[in-house]
Amino acid sequence: MKKQAGFTLIEIAIVLVIIGLLLGGVLKGQEMMTNAKIKRTSNDLNGVSAAIYSYLDRYSAFPGDDPNANQRWGGATVSGDGNGIIAGTCFGAGESRQMWDHLRQSGLVAGAGTNYPTHAFGGRVGVEDTLYGVTGAVICMEDLQGKIGEILDRQLDDGDGDGGEVQNSANATVYAQNTNYIVIKKL
Repeated sequence: MKKQAGFTLIEIAIVLVIIGLLLGGVLKGQEMMTNAKIKRTSNDLNGVSAAIYSYLDRYSAFPGDDPNANQRWGGATVSGDGNGIIAGTCFGAGESRQMWDHLRQSGLVAGAGTNYPTHAFGGRVGVEDTLYGVTGAVICMEDLQGKIGEILDRQLDDGDGDGGEVQNSANATVYAQNTNYIVIKKL
């Protein structure tokens, strides 16, 4: 009589436990990576604010709006009009784009030129004056998923996407978890 080959119930259970542990480790690792990106994005928001205010303190003008920038650094550096407002749109032309060149020329931000930096989730970072009902200069971060925007809003403000210093581009109180937003923070 031949003995049939196969797996015992204990062997199958051990394999399932190992697979469960591996999946749990992978999912926990992904969660840790996402949390690290959220922390970097939060730090980026605070870092841009610090760089802008350091520039203002050092040169008595907002970066991008600085009327003496070309005299200071020459070359292709474009001076602003000196009216105290970083004019332009978050990701358009004008002083809001020149701001990055001024910050880089002053050594307050890494890189060169007027290219927009990117945040940890891959979208661009910009600055605009008065946006989505928030008056004054705001920092804009594009392409943030709702669940990420909501976490940032809760960490840095009140969690209300349509109120406070952190808001979303839809002016929606509640963030739709899988919708991409431009998230702004008052400077």
